[in-house]
Amino acid sequence: MGETSFLWRLVLISQLCYRTKQARLTVSPSSSQQFDGEFVSLSCEEDDSSAGWTLRRNTTRDTRAECDEWGEPNGSSCVLSAILPLDVGVYWCESREGSTSSIINITVSGGSVILQSPVLPVMEGHDVTLHCQTKSPPSKLPADFYKDGSLIRTEPTGHMTIHHVTKSDEGLYKCHISSHGESPPSWISVTANPTSPPPSTSTSGLYSTTFPSSPLSFSSPGVLLLLTLVSLCGLVLVLLVLLVRKCLRRKPKVTRRNPAPVYSAVRRTADVSREPNRTSAAGAETGPCAVYTAVRRSKDISHVHVDIRSNTAHADVEYSTLRSSLTPSHQSNH
Repeated sequence: MGETSFLWRLVLISQLCYRTKQARLTVSPSSSQQFDGEFVSLSCEEDDSSAGWTLRRNTTRDTRAECDEWGEPNGSSCVLSAILPLDVGVYWCESREGSTSSIINITVSGGSVILQSPVLPVMEGHDVTLHCQTKSPPSKLPADFYKDGSLIRTEPTGHMTIHHVTKSDEGLYKCHISSHGESPPSWISVTANPTSPPPSTSTSGLYSTTFPSSPLSFSSPGVLLLLTLVSLCGLVLVLLVLLVRKCLRRKPKVTRRNPAPVYSAVRRTADVSREPNRTSAAGAETGPCAVYTAVRRSKDISHVHVDIRSNTAHADVEYSTLRSSLTPSHQSNH
């Protein structure tokens, strides 16, 4: 009864987690790269309310740090009045139940050029536009765009659009503007479902940092299904163990006894002289005693062979008639 109740509770909790509303993290300006000293605002947004969600981050200095430890809380938002290279890291929203949003990787550049790219993964089949922007005007200058270190093309207005993106468009992008410099690389993820991008390496001017992987989103259907299956398997295993133990306790205990000894050979190797017969109170005659020099016990032999040599002691001689062998002449002389 207890196991059934536990199972139903597990299913109910899984359904509640599945129905938990998903929050999304927004950044303003909407770019994964920011200029050093720029004003940046981050907020956790939900369909009807942002209450119950906490903005966290992982950097080289912080782990799962909340807004009041590194920024200025402003209602449902967290403000960085002047973002610094020390703020480079991954940011996400987390609920009290443990649900998490997709993460955003923010890079701070100490240079004069940044690549404005989507902060969240791009859905496969959609269009994506990249902007190569300078810190000081004019910003719409000819720019070279690179993917995984290889030149894609040069755009005269400083922005490039990729139409109907596919998985092959996923990679590390950067741009370069003559006489201004090169932007830090930025990872663009392409996916059919809104999942977190893989761990990335960000470079900002002289700053290069590798960040930990994104927090696990427990609200995704795949993760919930996996957790439910693992829990059910564990429950079945516990029930089997309890059943086996119960069966073992009911099994009657068998007392092991030492088997009766079986002798493979018994020999009588010495003659025993017969003592005078003794008669018991009942008048029975006591026989001679046998002396055995060796007795061997065998576990595999079920018959007994006894070899006793007969007693060779001579019995007393009784004479019934005595006759003299002397001649008469000898008798007369005496």
